[in-house]
Amino acid sequence: MTEIDIAGYNPYEDSDGCYYDAEAAERAVGFFRDCLTHVKGELAGKPFELDTWQENIVATLFGWKLDNGYRRFRTSYIEIPRKNGKSTLCAGLALYMLISDGEAGAEVYSAAAEREQASIVFDIAAQMVQAEPILREHTTTFRKSIAVERTASSYKVLSADAYTKHGLNASAIIFDELHAQPNRDLWDVLSTSTGARTSPLTIAITTAGYDRNSICYQLHDYAIKVRDGIIKDQTFLPVIYAADEKDDFKLPATWAKANPALGVSIRTDYLEREAFKASEMPSYENTFRRLHLNQWTEQAVRWLPMDRWDDANTFAEFGSRPCWGGLDLASTTDIAALVLVCPDDDGGYDVMAWHWIPEENAHKRTKRDRVPYETWIKEKYITATEGDVIHFGAIREHILKIQEKYNLQDIAVDRWNSHQLVQELEAEGVSIALFGQGYRSMSSPSKTLEALVMGRHLHHGDNPVLRWMASNCAIESDPAANIKPSKKKSTEKIDSIVALVMAIARATAGNDTGSVYDERGITLL
Repeated sequence: MTEIDIAGYNPYEDSDGCYYDAEAAERAVGFFRDCLTHVKGELAGKPFELDTWQENIVATLFGWKLDNGYRRFRTSYIEIPRKNGKSTLCAGLALYMLISDGEAGAEVYSAAAEREQASIVFDIAAQMVQAEPILREHTTTFRKSIAVERTASSYKVLSADAYTKHGLNASAIIFDELHAQPNRDLWDVLSTSTGARTSPLTIAITTAGYDRNSICYQLHDYAIKVRDGIIKDQTFLPVIYAADEKDDFKLPATWAKANPALGVSIRTDYLEREAFKASEMPSYENTFRRLHLNQWTEQAVRWLPMDRWDDANTFAEFGSRPCWGGLDLASTTDIAALVLVCPDDDGGYDVMAWHWIPEENAHKRTKRDRVPYETWIKEKYITATEGDVIHFGAIREHILKIQEKYNLQDIAVDRWNSHQLVQELEAEGVSIALFGQGYRSMSSPSKTLEALVMGRHLHHGDNPVLRWMASNCAIESDPAANIKPSKKKSTEKIDSIVALVMAIARATAGNDTGSVYDERGITLL
């Protein structure tokens, strides 16, 4: 066999006591070509001809043997971006280990953080079986299992409950999207269930994540050290396709570096659109890097670009136009913020913001944090209330004046920080909308705010306190790419940005699509 490089790893470099069985490797590769057909996408119905990168993995896993004839590689960590055909590859691997690996009483399992995710690989495998008469003849397919009666073997989908998995005698495990696993319990239970087998194989296949305290990152780090020769472990096959940290995410060469199936299962024009979206939406950049370049990122993302913010300081008076508010009361000893937004005729918003702080706190923080609270108070961007706690009566009186002056529709307030002030405002006829602070409520208006800033459509009149909080603001995201401002991750106060997001949510509550477009007509949200 010609020495091959699998994403920077050469199995020949640590092969003492091992040998390469070319016949075994070809048998595994041939199983894909001769016994399996694609069941999804443009290749549906065609023989499963392995791409070069896939063939290298399959041949390495099944061709390398220890001197005693048993399989050399017992664990493989495969980290690869989305849309490179990993689920289809895993389905073929599972079927090979069920049917043609020569293991009597084989027990093959698909696992993931959720049973639905684990079922993805199994469902593809079941469709492959149904597409091939020879496989149908020798197997029986059930809803969540495939059985081979001749060898008393089975392939099953597992739920995520680790405590129910003791007693398994696994010969092969496909662990999908390991980055989503909340802890190492299921991994430990399943990996230790292979102890009675002579040639077990555990394959973890995943995209990159962001939790660096996870079992996935521990394996990622271990895989890199094995790949780079820092750790000698000839039973562990590391496969990591990823861009380097300093690579420009907008360049096709970077996409090709991380995506071995570029032009086959993932289209270049798709990545071009996604990269443009990432360049126009800072909150999406980390998502693009993680899912399509396979780079481990931080959960919190520095958010709004201040050059775009500063370019949109033109402001028009509200007049009689309808407006909506967001009120962040924070604590009684800190900053409270009220933000109003008023839609203009060009898809943008005019914004006004007011802030309140206890007078004693303002003086202390000016000296301690070197934030110019006292200057902002003199310039009337912040109102200081007497004493060491915020005087909420001042906020109530100000809102009542706003109600008289502007066409105020309602004010969003954190439902978990509801306050006597809210009851007093409602008694005075102010419409209050109680508003959640989770992703479900905050993600869509946060993305709208980001698109407004990027498009220079947020007209804030250059309020320095609002600008300061915008510059402080970091966001956090979940695996589904939902985002929200994060007080915990931000460098300083962001109260008026939270209020701004809530105000935008109320102003866009009747928007059917929530989409924002750039100047070329490409959807950003």
